[in-house]
Amino acid sequence: MEKTLDLKFNYTEKKDTRSGFGDGFLEAGRRNPNVVGLCADLIGSLKMGAFQKEFPERFFQTGIAEANMMGIAAGMTINGKIPFTGTFANFSTGRVYDQIRQSIAYSGKNVKICASHAGLTLGEDGATHQILEDVGMMKMLPHMTVINPCDYNQTKAATIAIADYEGPVYLRFGRPSWPIFTDPAQKFEVGKAWKMIEGTDVTIFATGHLVWEAVVAEAILRSEGISAEVINIHTIKPLDEEAILDSVAKTGCAVTAEEHQYNGGLGDSVAQTLARNNPAPVEYVGVNDSFGESGTPTQLLDKYGLDAANIVAAAKKVLARK
Repeated sequence: MEKTLDLKFNYTEKKDTRSGFGDGFLEAGRRNPNVVGLCADLIGSLKMGAFQKEFPERFFQTGIAEANMMGIAAGMTINGKIPFTGTFANFSTGRVYDQIRQSIAYSGKNVKICASHAGLTLGEDGATHQILEDVGMMKMLPHMTVINPCDYNQTKAATIAIADYEGPVYLRFGRPSWPIFTDPAQKFEVGKAWKMIEGTDVTIFATGHLVWEAVVAEAILRSEGISAEVINIHTIKPLDEEAILDSVAKTGCAVTAEEHQYNGGLGDSVAQTLARNNPAPVEYVGVNDSFGESGTPTQLLDKYGLDAANIVAAAKKVLARK
């Protein structure tokens, strides 16, 4: 279907966002000797092997001891190191929330919590690994920045950027091969939303893997005479409230799209911003109070309503509420 649509963005290659992290991490290490890596026995899965090979003295394998890894990382910042921790998103948040809260966020330690295999698109590993609550957990922590890039190029750029960004960061990315559709030379600005497509009827705020689904949805809506604005919210905290308010002041309604629970995610952040400043109807595309299950990424996105067709349906629903 994508091939027959008049897409504003196109791709010639697919690649996993975790590889964008791995390549960005290596580049960040080359640029700054204070960048160090810690991994909880998942070097291959986190694509941290190239950094380990080039900078073995700056890489620490902590084993399956994620809480200990967070404590070590917090301590390393005291002497000016910039630690990047690596494990699955489930283990980067739910398993170690106390350590992150007490040892990192509370004192604003300069730790970069890098979390792969987030959301449903982890796939066949199933519900126990498919964390869908992590954005909510992390954005509620004072001092914590939350970033969820959309493709390989943006993930690489974000990883390089956060090495120079002072303070704790939660960087979320994924496992599946995904369209690469953003500029490889892009400059990543923490906290600055990217208006990808101009529109006048409805705004689609998307994050992570669902940014591509929003691009496809925009083409479908345009073919039906509906003008959708697509905004890439790669930084969920701090949120670019100005971009949200400016867009919805024009369109009058919004759809949010994310690979996360309704509760606590991007949708909540957008809705709160609008409620405080300029109330407008909002529809969520996300997981509705459910755990995941085993399946391919495409099967799961379809079953849980996280694809372009569901964004289109949400857009039509919210237009009827204007």
